[in-house]
Amino acid sequence: MYPVVRLMWQMFKHRKDAPLGITDTHVSRHMCLPWDIDLWMELNNGRTLTLFDLGRIPLGQRVGLLDVLKRNKWGLTVAGSSVRYRRRIRMFETIEMRSRAVWWDDKFTYIEQSMWKRSGECANHILLRTAVTGATGIVPPAQVMAEIGPQVSCPKAPAWVAAWIAADAQRPWPPMQE
Repeated sequence: MYPVVRLMWQMFKHRKDAPLGITDTHVSRHMCLPWDIDLWMELNNGRTLTLFDLGRIPLGQRVGLLDVLKRNKWGLTVAGSSVRYRRRIRMFETIEMRSRAVWWDDKFTYIEQSMWKRSGECANHILLRTAVTGATGIVPPAQVMAEIGPQVSCPKAPAWVAAWIAADAQRPWPPMQE
């Protein structure tokens, strides 16, 4: 089940936080609850993806994206992701989540998120290819950024993001059927 109450709590909790620039980092804290775990008593890998929403949506609120979406009747979608899982997150463990936009091209905005343990170790890290959608399909990020604010300029693509985009472009679509 989607954690609607937890999302509403994060939105409420961060409603008065200072606005962020489009590439600034939103920091939030979350606890691994009993319904987030798998058979090994640790954060389930699929639930990790859902919990990343709890950082990404308040990030959108703080950069002004949610107001732009509402005003234009646009939506959001995830068009791809790559996750690294490196450390277990156990039940009742609290983590710090960091969320930020790293770059955008003519179609997609690339979001980086990570979960950090109290020990300072990064437990997992995700890169997401996201898009804003409208009645006619994908809304170009340049148009979205212009709606957010005239001073928004695109940073240089980090090499690792560009490499992921290039590698993912080699993947056949649709997948071959045997």
